[in-house]
This record gives sequence, C-alpha cells and structure tokens, in this order.
Amino acid sequence: MSFRSISKSNPQPAAPVRTCVGCRRRALAADLLRVVAQQSDSSRITLLPDPRRRMPGRGAWLHRDPACLAQAEKRRAFARALRVSGEVDASAVASIVSAGGDKARAGMPTGCA
Repeated sequence: MSFRSISKSNPQPAAPVRTCVGCRRRALAADLLRVVAQQSDSSRITLLPDPRRRMPGRGAWLHRDPACLAQAEKRRAFARALRVSGEVDASAVASIVSAGGDKARAGMPTGCA
C-alpha cells in the first residue's frame, strides 16, 4: 500500500497539506477524507463524509484507513478537531472508510500503514 506523504527533505509543489486526526500524519489533502459535523438531536452529533470538500463548517481530515478511524474514535479526536461537544456518531464515515479497501486493491492511496 503506497500513499503520498510530505517530508521536509523533499518539498512538493504548493499543494494543500492536512493532518489526519487518527494517526496525526501529514498528507496531501487529496489523499484524505474531509469530515464535517451535523447536529441531529440536541445532544447527538453526526459525522458526515465530505469527499467533494464543499460542505459548510469546520472540517476534520482522515485517511481512508479503518485503523485511523479507530484511533480517532478512541482518542475522541473528531469532537476536539470539529469543536463540538456531545456524543459523536461516526457510522456514515465508517461505511466510507470500510469501502476504501477496494481502492487499495486498485492501487489508489488509502491511508497510513
């Protein structure tokens, strides 16, 4: 599994670089999935994937890797990065991330290993 990463010794042309909330590695924004929060109930927050990067609001960035998603949920990184309080439901993001395994077999970058 290969993915593009940014290093100080090999600068890339100017491209947006973001940090994965799961593994805390920096990567090109094109290699990460943007996630936004939407309030569904008074105390429940739903995380929505934003693959087109056009939804309004603060976004968090995540590799399309189940390990990164698990780390982010364990560390409660989504609530911190999105500046929300309350219970966070990541089921919609989990379905997109679990489908990311098909892209790995097709040779597309999926996440951090």
